[in-house]
Amino acid sequence: MTKTAKSNRTGSLRNGSPKRILLVEDHPIMQVGLCTIINAEPDLTVCGVAENATVAMAGFAQARPDLVLVDITLPGKNGLELVKDLIAIHPELMALAFSMHDEQVYAERMLRAGARGYVTKNQPPGELLKAIRQVLAGEYYVSQTMAKSLLHQLSSRTPRARPTLEILTDREFEIFQLFGEGKSVKEIARQIHVSEKTVSVHSLNIRQKLKLKNTAQLIRLAVQSESAGTAHD
Repeated sequence: MTKTAKSNRTGSLRNGSPKRILLVEDHPIMQVGLCTIINAEPDLTVCGVAENATVAMAGFAQARPDLVLVDITLPGKNGLELVKDLIAIHPELMALAFSMHDEQVYAERMLRAGARGYVTKNQPPGELLKAIRQVLAGEYYVSQTMAKSLLHQLSSRTPRARPTLEILTDREFEIFQLFGEGKSVKEIARQIHVSEKTVSVHSLNIRQKLKLKNTAQLIRLAVQSESAGTAHD
């Protein structure tokens, strides 16, 4: 795990030490950008950077974060599974998802995993900082659009039909999305660090759950789903 440090230009903070943020992000340029944005704030500091879930879990105790800022798409175990694992061990932990994926598709799933919020990477830095502070204050954060959608679901008198994709496990859903991005079985296996046979087994389970006849139908549905999410953005 990469450690970062910054000088405290403002001296001692009135409310104590800066809140410690652990970044779980595999893209070096994004790592640098996030560190720069967060470390510029006197009340926040990046206490470590992990490029994958394994490194994050191994270095968590030493980093002692108040909040984990985690991407969903990671090599090996994805961000959803990482948040579940961290919350199982540290129930009081604050986790915030920061992802390129459409929040209408992923935010509710991430919240169910235990995260306290979801920010998309197309948001300005100020919105990310707002989300971090809101979660650190013990609140939840989603965009206004997503908040309205969730409130509508809760307040609607008509029972909401269970969306088809919700029956997929988080790993199956991740693989489904990667098919939608045009990746092959071999490419998916390489990206999530599993065997091609494992991807094929997940693919079969997805087809059975969604009542699809073959892989071609699965890919077609995944591409349509991905296109719909992109159009929403």
